[in-house]
Amino acid sequence: MQTNRLKKGDTVKVIAGREKGKTGKITKILADGDKVVIEKLNLIKRHQRPDQKSKGGIMEKEAPLSASNVAPLCAKCDTGVRVGYRTLEDGKKVRFCRKCNEQLDQ
Repeated sequence: MQTNRLKKGDTVKVIAGREKGKTGKITKILADGDKVVIEKLNLIKRHQRPDQKSKGGIMEKEAPLSASNVAPLCAKCDTGVRVGYRTLEDGKKVRFCRKCNEQLDQ
């Protein structure tokens, strides 16, 4: 398993697959760390049976994407970028854009 370069709340760009080129915010990272759920992307239709709590029908929900198919979006470059790590003077480890050296973590 790779180091997790993605965090919940990051804005990312999809770099492969049928949603290629679209951007969105990460809403969930699955437990093993190799899949992410992005809001309003990779929508699938689920046929839901009615029960006492819900009325059923065809529901749309977000399906997970592989973490290797998304790249963090740099605000300065406005593209999907590779992530580097550096340690600040106070000992805090932060992520930065390897293209323009802009810090990704606030």
